[in-house]
Amino acid sequence: MKAIYLQTNDAETNEVVAYRRGDDGALTKLGAFETGGRGTGKPHLPSQSSVALSGDGAWLVVANGGSDALSLFAIEADGPRLADVVASGGRTPTSVAVHGNLVYVANNGDASISGFTIDGEKLTPVEGSTRALSGEGADPAQISFSPDGRTLVVTERGSNSISAFAVDGRGLADGPSTIASTGRTPYGFDFSGDSVVVTEAFGGEKGKAAASSYVLTAPGRLEPKTASVADTRSEVCWAAVTKDGRFAYVTNFGDGTISSYAIAGDGSIELRDAVAGSTGLGEKGIRDESITRDGRFLYAIDADAGKVFAWTIGEDGALASIGAFEGVPETVAGMAAS
Repeated sequence: MKAIYLQTNDAETNEVVAYRRGDDGALTKLGAFETGGRGTGKPHLPSQSSVALSGDGAWLVVANGGSDALSLFAIEADGPRLADVVASGGRTPTSVAVHGNLVYVANNGDASISGFTIDGEKLTPVEGSTRALSGEGADPAQISFSPDGRTLVVTERGSNSISAFAVDGRGLADGPSTIASTGRTPYGFDFSGDSVVVTEAFGGEKGKAAASSYVLTAPGRLEPKTASVADTRSEVCWAAVTKDGRFAYVTNFGDGTISSYAIAGDGSIELRDAVAGSTGLGEKGIRDESITRDGRFLYAIDADAGKVFAWTIGEDGALASIGAFEGVPETVAGMAAS
């Protein structure tokens, strides 16, 4: 099913909001589906990937930050069906990563990660998989697998660092190997092959938003490639890379814009367009974003406006607006697109 999925992050009854996607990119709301857990109830969940799809699109995993739990949904024709709810292995889970049947979660409350496998319709903890990040104040923003599944990367806002773990055949993560971020407040990221494009919020300073890139030299090992490249905007947080790996889009919460970067074959980046798209130029609100699996569309949440905005992605990386769609609460968080 072609769809996008969000979570309400409601403090009492967290739900997944699902939209069916038409061939033209238009969205039709399918409904809201209880996760069996609770969100934080805050208007902004400070993370990327609090909801994540499996590679085959058959499963959706959701972090319930208010009840220290993960929810597993089976994706069916009429919407997601709740299959399992388990403890996240730590406090305040805010970001999840899926590769094959392996799932890892970043627990913000105790700066740790924990692993699970999707077994049938169950999430089963991987024994001995919990690992600490670089320190108690790491404040993880996102966890994600490399495309080959051999590395887990976690951005740490609190330590201005990026941690990487090598993942073995049993699903155990070895590490972390931690390096300093080239810019302050590393946040969201996405992969382009063996390179990683990371946003840098610089503590929310006006006009200081930037992105940098890193290259995987071995499983669990990152090296800087391109130091901070400013996008001239404010409060950058989330990142999404096109399916061909040529462009990255970053959302700037502080002024409602999307900036685009060009990615070279060696993983280096340069600013393509400071304002490639907008949900309300100069107005706060744009947050999580996701690119569809066919690479045709980019979607982004503007929680302050209560809408999901959509663009087509051109061959040259240009964005063309195709409208906005109603139906998200101010606490909405996370986005996964199929």
